[in-house]
Amino acid sequence: MAEKFREQAVIIRQEEISYGIYSMWLKTEQIAAYARAGQFISLYCHDGSRLLPRPISICEIDGLDCALRIVYRIAGKGTEEFSALRTGKQIEIVGPLGNGFPHKEKKALLIGGGIGIPPLLQLAKDLDCEKQIVLGYRDELFLKDEFKKQGEVYIATEDGSYGTDGNVLDAVRENGLEAEIIYACGPTPMLRALKAYAASKQIECWLSLEERMACGIGACLACVCKSKEKDDHTNVHNKRICKEGPVFRAEEVEF
Repeated sequence: MAEKFREQAVIIRQEEISYGIYSMWLKTEQIAAYARAGQFISLYCHDGSRLLPRPISICEIDGLDCALRIVYRIAGKGTEEFSALRTGKQIEIVGPLGNGFPHKEKKALLIGGGIGIPPLLQLAKDLDCEKQIVLGYRDELFLKDEFKKQGEVYIATEDGSYGTDGNVLDAVRENGLEAEIIYACGPTPMLRALKAYAASKQIECWLSLEERMACGIGACLACVCKSKEKDDHTNVHNKRICKEGPVFRAEEVEF
């Protein structure tokens, strides 16, 4: 069983990097030493009326200094509370949770959409292979410069303000990008389209699914997705995104 820990992390620094999107570095005791790209942590609010933790994907890992970076969008009262925390404040976290991305020495295409972009940054740093990176935004850009340090970056924007006017697949086709493996994280419509695209091109494809979670450890079954094979836990065609995922081989899941 993978190691996971519950601890009081200390905020190293936090800043708003785009409208309503925040970057937070956390000093941990053990979690960063075990974390991998594609995993997530659960953060607990100080407000006792909000009992359930908020799951947030890991953006970067500094194993040497035992620190983690998360990049998140304000989506409710919980994340709004997190955005007000300042350097030196403590926050209770659990992790690392879920399964991360596999590392393979193949020509890779990393594709992120919206708040699904941050989990790919550590993966881009870890992969020792030729890689191309496609980032899809609604409008405002974030993390673009960090990704440019890791490989060739192509951008698509829904409003056409930067890069390809359209979605990530439009950018892939417009720039004639080819790969032996695809790693992707983003909204379900994007992942559904990428699954079909990869199948048509016979490209190995790994998808990180976004879903609302409750417990974050696989006990409540609130974040199940449809799967090709039966789940050993429930004996039905379901997979728990927080436990068996959030990263799946594209063929494993049904949209």
